[in-house]
Amino acid sequence: LLDNMEGLRERAGKGEATFGTIDTWLIWNLTGKHVTDYTNASRTMLMDLKRLEWDDELLEIFKIPERGLPEIRSSSEIYGHVKSKILGEDIPVAGDLGDQQAALVGQVALNRGEVKNTYGTGNFLLLNTGNEVRVSRRGLLTTIAYGFRKGEVNYALEGSIAITGAAVQWLRDNLGIIKTAAETEALARKVSNEGAGGVYFVPAFSGLFAPYWDMDARGIIIGLTRYTRKEHIVHAALEAICYQTREVIEVMEEETGITVKTIKVDGGASANNYLMQLQADILGKTVIRPKVIETTSLGAAYMAGLAIEYWKNVEELKSKWKIDKIFNPSWPEDKREKLYKGWKEAVKRCKGWLKYL
Repeated sequence: LLDNMEGLRERAGKGEATFGTIDTWLIWNLTGKHVTDYTNASRTMLMDLKRLEWDDELLEIFKIPERGLPEIRSSSEIYGHVKSKILGEDIPVAGDLGDQQAALVGQVALNRGEVKNTYGTGNFLLLNTGNEVRVSRRGLLTTIAYGFRKGEVNYALEGSIAITGAAVQWLRDNLGIIKTAAETEALARKVSNEGAGGVYFVPAFSGLFAPYWDMDARGIIIGLTRYTRKEHIVHAALEAICYQTREVIEVMEEETGITVKTIKVDGGASANNYLMQLQADILGKTVIRPKVIETTSLGAAYMAGLAIEYWKNVEELKSKWKIDKIFNPSWPEDKREKLYKGWKEAVKRCKGWLKYL
């Protein structure tokens, strides 16, 4: 916009044209305040993660006037009040976080080393690294996790997996071998003894995200025999979710020196008991599902509640978090590693596929 709209950069420099992320737009329309929070600002690639301010060097490189950008605030404070003409009430707008950061707060994973994994169309893992900025060499994203107060933040490493729940949707909408996503649990249980029967499904429909970042990769289903039934393919799709999660966890452990022992899970697919047990088995780690699995909304509400003193402190939030079910690994180590080795081989075969077309 700045490069292609005549006079816009000059107007932005005068503060007459303003920009921001979607949270900025919402708060602006509700309150008239031009702000964002640490988590959203950290994802623009224009912020200095250590100084917690817009980065002068980056702004100069991209020729972006700082006056056009929102003020960076904490994730939990009153930014303004809803305009009376909108709701007729003086309602404070008080919590602002990015999607996955809000899920981390909703899981009250507030200690260094805690991990949450959100299961949606894709999977998104965040590892709390405390007050330490960790720069990944293996394709993870360094981000601000949250900031309860001005000038104080926790950081995280994030691993994004493009296709997980979307692979189940593909089985339903494109292949028609299931009618609903919920069917996958019952179908997978039918072959629980043999699992996928040697079938691997790498759902690299639009490439592979963390830790590979190979946009030339494409999806494959490999290991098919005449014995293969739809139950095996469904099982392989669930396994793919778990294997991709393990790959990200391993990189997180390698780059931080933190040994992850338990993983807090949320999102729609976490309601699938068979999938969660499979996740524990493939990881060799304990998986914990809370009673409330829509933790993104919960985390945003927690931040707003703290700001208006509905809740007193973080310790009170922790007391609200309740466990629904714990899944402990049951596979022997040799089985876990043999099957994971097969997954790695399947991934090798799908990488760089577009280069051959």
